[in-house]
Amino acid sequence: MPRSVTSFSNDTVKLIRSLRDRKARRESGLFLAEGLRILTEARDSGLLPEIVAFAPAGAAHRLAREIIAATEAAGGEAIETTPDILTKMSGKDNPGLLLGAYRQPATDLGRIDRSAAPLWIVAQALRDPGNIGTILRTGDATGAGGLILIDDCADPYSVEAVRASMGAVFTQAIAAARWEEFVSWLRSGPGQLVGTSLRTDTDYLAARYEAPCFLLIGNESHGLPADYERECDSLVKIPMAGRADSLNAAVATAVMAFQVRASWRD
Repeated sequence: MPRSVTSFSNDTVKLIRSLRDRKARRESGLFLAEGLRILTEARDSGLLPEIVAFAPAGAAHRLAREIIAATEAAGGEAIETTPDILTKMSGKDNPGLLLGAYRQPATDLGRIDRSAAPLWIVAQALRDPGNIGTILRTGDATGAGGLILIDDCADPYSVEAVRASMGAVFTQAIAAARWEEFVSWLRSGPGQLVGTSLRTDTDYLAARYEAPCFLLIGNESHGLPADYERECDSLVKIPMAGRADSLNAAVATAVMAFQVRASWRD
């Protein structure tokens, strides 16, 4: 049976609330997901939270009851609390029906099976967690295998990134590596590295993409470093018809990913 928690000073409440902080996520190995839709996506992907928290109204939904019961059956903890405490844990004024604390998977490159999908997204030094979450969602939508984060990126398991992913954080493999490690791993097997750049005349619509294709997106402000571009098998450009010289990183990823998939239908 779920445990009733009515105190802000409860240890579980403090733990879940702390997961908004990167250091706490690193130390606990947990991350926070919010809302019935995202927790259902996780459940459907075979993942259950270690802790699920909900206000009484939250358990009224059939899917919520199923997730709560499955979490307890798997040895996890279910706590029923007040809307005020749920808001405190979430950091939002209108938290979803459920909050879940999940175990972070390993992010080493060794867990990536490049043969599992024809498309992989690689992002270098992205600073905006919302962009990372949106790119994860794009990866899911385009059938990509996952996201490889290069160098110092925002945390893909931050509340903002998880929220923006709309559940794709549970469907996409995520790895993190330094550039040199990634290049060594990439060149140890098949894979075309395609970078987006303003310093090329190759239109993204005219380029030839080969599977597995590793689509490399650069930092929001500076793009890809020149030596990273030189390592690419192909550099492509999305032409701009207006005054803007480039797209938001997440938008550019979506445009590129859908074009790569579309080119394989010809």
